[in-house]
Amino acid sequence: MLHSVLSINNITVRYLNNTLFTGLNFTIKKGEHWALIGESGSGKSALLHTIAGRFNITGGTIDHYFFEEFIKEHGHPENLLTYHQLVALVEPKHHFRNLSNTADFYYQQRYNSSDSEDALTVEQYLETVIPTPGKPVYWTYEKTTGLLNLDELLQKQIIKLSNGETKRLMIAAALLKNPALLLLDNPLTGLDVQTRAAFNAIIDEIIASGITVIMSTSPYEIPSAITHVAVLKDGAISQAMPKEQFNADLFLLDDKDEVDNLELKALLNESANKSQYQFIVKMNKVHIQYGEKVILDDINWQIKPGERWALLGPNGAGKSTLLSLINGDNPQAYANDIVLFDKKRGTGESIWDIKSKIGFVSPELHQYFPTDNSCLQVIESGYYDTLGLFRQSSKTKTETALHWMKALEIEKYARVLLKNIPASAQRLCLLARALIKNPDLLIFDEPCQGLDAHQQHHFKTLIDTICSMSMVTLIYVSHYQQEIPDSVTKVFELTRIGTNKDEFPQI
Repeated sequence: MLHSVLSINNITVRYLNNTLFTGLNFTIKKGEHWALIGESGSGKSALLHTIAGRFNITGGTIDHYFFEEFIKEHGHPENLLTYHQLVALVEPKHHFRNLSNTADFYYQQRYNSSDSEDALTVEQYLETVIPTPGKPVYWTYEKTTGLLNLDELLQKQIIKLSNGETKRLMIAAALLKNPALLLLDNPLTGLDVQTRAAFNAIIDEIIASGITVIMSTSPYEIPSAITHVAVLKDGAISQAMPKEQFNADLFLLDDKDEVDNLELKALLNESANKSQYQFIVKMNKVHIQYGEKVILDDINWQIKPGERWALLGPNGAGKSTLLSLINGDNPQAYANDIVLFDKKRGTGESIWDIKSKIGFVSPELHQYFPTDNSCLQVIESGYYDTLGLFRQSSKTKTETALHWMKALEIEKYARVLLKNIPASAQRLCLLARALIKNPDLLIFDEPCQGLDAHQQHHFKTLIDTICSMSMVTLIYVSHYQQEIPDSVTKVFELTRIGTNKDEFPQI
């Protein structure tokens, strides 16, 4: 009979004013590795946080047998105080701080060379990780950086990492702790095709080292080394089974997705059907460099009104940097030949003039967006391009924000603080914020990260409907082909060194 690693016994878990779990039971035996599956908000992340000891249990118990076994095998090292030191949790968001550990980073910091110096390099950050006291060190610095392909990034400042590079760094830091239990919350989010393909081998090696893995993931991206699947629904485990008995096709969507066209038409004002510009974007031989590191080189790109582009490329190719030049966040735009909305950068237009014409969403914006506003206030702030609402709310604008929330199926969160809703709903709020002012250009950088299959499909349908009703211009970034809206007909692809391949007319 297999010994248990962890046993959750009839627990009740509360967070703020919400009951997350009632009477939950879940047992993990030695040699088992679990995938947590379920719709957004079903409790996957909450269960991982509960196992990690982040939430208070108001009823029931959790038996940490892995901790007891460790004490039996290795004794009780002086610095090993609780089971927490044997658990590593990799969350969707990072918690990086500046060099003096006094402040969090801010959104545009990565593009401002003087401010971005206030950040550790990848090498320095990994050196701050303290391994579990008394535990044999299997995951050495060299082994970990090699497995996660970080060797070329060691001297790069963490604030300048791409979304996917950041995820690899967070997994590496978790492994350097040499935990007994590794908890991964959607670990494939933000990773490019090549890294996702290698993820099976990464998980194989982690498990072979003796670590128990529990991860939340898509039904279609369960690593081969995972042995069991738990399906969560409404804060309860509705099914639990060996992986070979799990049928991912049961999660297939009914393709019939209704979008209220009349409602949407009312939200799209007349200006959305017109454009007075010859070029939305015009880049000529754009070159971006930080120190010796070339990020973008010889970039030539023209975007005309009404065109819908996919911007593709692997992690670290420079996609976010390229978008920062268009969105007004990167001061190096002034040193390059860039025309936005028929005006050359540096000829008198302000950053706010540019932002007023753009609706923008990215993983970085989600990472750094303040969360103390209500969802309605967050969406209304899109009118002013501010990170939150800092003025009196307008009744008309609030009503429009509510209509956009309805269109994105998140109206139930209207009066709730952004920090108190699921991460997927937070992303949808930021998407509504980008859409609310009917901008000339929409820039969606990995907009479907963290959304479940229904949310992804509904959002894609919504964007295709908006494109069919208007002349809006679209730049769409995704590492998943199936997420790209059907209305996208052009492709701009970056290689790892930051130069563009040939443009492709359609995908």
